[in-house]
Amino acid sequence: MENSTERTLATVIYVSSFFTAVIGPLIIWLIKKDESSFIDYHGREYLNFLISYTVYGIVAAISMIVLIGFILLPIVGLLGFIFTIIGAIKAYEGQAYRIPFIFRVL
Repeated sequence: MENSTERTLATVIYVSSFFTAVIGPLIIWLIKKDESSFIDYHGREYLNFLISYTVYGIVAAISMIVLIGFILLPIVGLLGFIFTIIGAIKAYEGQAYRIPFIFRVL
């Protein structure tokens, strides 16, 4: 079972992403990944999520040329927002949450 500090830091990985998309979560993960497998898991999950949804956003932006991107881009943004909130809640509850539709790069 994860202690409250681990759960809080894993939650901060997701919450800090609203203010600093990469820097905040990356710093927390790099500092604490060797000390806690729970923080390592959520840090990897968030960074994989960021990579995946960046790719989806780029594809949606490029597809604006054929007009479908005007539908896809807001959907990608909304899903990114929703999955970040769900990830933060699950981390705070001490659960390992696998964000849907992401590439497992890390």
